[in-house]
Amino acid sequence: MPPINSTSSQLQDLIASALRRDEALEAAYQSTTVGQLVSMRARTHGSTIAVDIFERGERATYSEMDRRSNRYAHALRAVGVRKGDRVGVMLPNRIEMPTLWFAVAKLGAVMVPIDMDYTPREVEYIISDSQAKLAIVDESAWPVFCAMDHWPQELAKERVILVGQSSDGTAMGLHQLFKGLDESPVDEDVRPDDLLTIQYTSGTTGFPKGCMLTHDYWGVYSYVAAYLIPYKRYLSWASSAYALGPGILMNSYGQGGTLYVAQQLDSSQLMNWVKKYSIEWCALPRLIAADAYDVPRCLKHIWQYDGWSAETVRRFREQFGVRANYCWGMTEIGSGTQMPPDIQEMNDAGSLGIRAPFRELRLVNDDGSPTPVGEVGELWVKGRGIFKGYWNRTDANAECFDGEWFKTGDLMRRNELGLYWLVGRKKDIIRRFADNISAREVEAIIREIREIADVAAVPVRDDKRGEEVKIYVELKEGLTPADLQVERILEHARARLAVFKVPRYIAFTPMLPRTVASNKVLKRELMAISDPLLNTYDGEDKRWR
Repeated sequence: MPPINSTSSQLQDLIASALRRDEALEAAYQSTTVGQLVSMRARTHGSTIAVDIFERGERATYSEMDRRSNRYAHALRAVGVRKGDRVGVMLPNRIEMPTLWFAVAKLGAVMVPIDMDYTPREVEYIISDSQAKLAIVDESAWPVFCAMDHWPQELAKERVILVGQSSDGTAMGLHQLFKGLDESPVDEDVRPDDLLTIQYTSGTTGFPKGCMLTHDYWGVYSYVAAYLIPYKRYLSWASSAYALGPGILMNSYGQGGTLYVAQQLDSSQLMNWVKKYSIEWCALPRLIAADAYDVPRCLKHIWQYDGWSAETVRRFREQFGVRANYCWGMTEIGSGTQMPPDIQEMNDAGSLGIRAPFRELRLVNDDGSPTPVGEVGELWVKGRGIFKGYWNRTDANAECFDGEWFKTGDLMRRNELGLYWLVGRKKDIIRRFADNISAREVEAIIREIREIADVAAVPVRDDKRGEEVKIYVELKEGLTPADLQVERILEHARARLAVFKVPRYIAFTPMLPRTVASNKVLKRELMAISDPLLNTYDGEDKRWR
């Protein structure tokens, strides 16, 4: 843990003051549902632009978002969607996405967002696992959705609604449902503890697990974000298939601000967008921060999406006058730590800050005992609004919870002042830029190739994307690398995995290192190699290194 510049007593007083503010904030919170928040903002900020999908020319005020989501809710009810029903939604960043989410919220139904990059196999898994009874699919994703090998049992084919135009013209269009429906409020008994979103995230068991997120989860998220990030003009490039996208939307809604939404991250255009739309806050990944940019003066605060060094944070603040911080969180719990704006020493020390409002944190040893100050332990979290567990995963929930405490799998250190530093992860996850990739899912797909005896997927550090996926391939006895071309491995992966999950690096090994007792692969030995790219095929550069 790096030293803190201020004296311990000064910093202790500042932290104590911040925690007292948190306690007052927590005491003042009034429970709400997302539907209630949408309607309230229509009353308080009706004429303000709520969402601007600027590359598509789509925008709506708070009043329009409220009325449109009422109409969408009536339409969904008309096709049989009821409280608790799961609705699969596979849409890019277009105005229908937040509108549908709000409509689902008002009905008390549950949205299941699906990544636009998913393959038919992955789409089939999400729809089947969530038991979705209705699906809403973008025209650009229609071919992939229709290519599922086995149609999900709970989803009737006539209950798939298209946004846009299909090539065969047979699917029902979303806007066809609106005929004869008004924009009056929807009458449904929806409560803060009701489930709103099943957000799928990679886990250690292979295929993604669905995090059950309630209205209270999103209400607390919005409330805390409005306190910690109090701005009026936000920029998002994140997909709504993961928590970051709707999280930024809730951030803006908590303030009554305007959210400008790009289709996807474009590092060459990001600062142009910031300048054009007078953006005050945005998430800024490491690959952008590594380059020299003329940062517009309108920008006040950035969130380092995938983490920067303390030196980069300091230089960015000194050069551009922009506050930069990286607070720790995850889909399951939302925000876990915070960086109060009046305690800059936390950033300069490279820490993740102190506990966030509504959160209690604990470091625990493998035997369940408390971890002493300064030593490494697993972070456990509890508090209001964290997820209700994994959908249909009784075993995973039993493993991940100890009473109210959620075991995050992240390893951290804590100092005597309550500041936390991230050390590593117990979970077998590879974090490639904005995506969490389950190593076991990648391995399961690669093992399908008949020549392969076993495979291990590990992360490789990358300056632009944080981590890249590397696989070590052990061939069946009697075979050599000449019997299995690397391009065939990549073709197999591309056909079955989202593009961001496809391994970039491939290496052959005579035998994977294993433990004697359990025969488990020793990934730490594979990751300890001094030059992880030596004798490795680079699928992006298409060459052996």
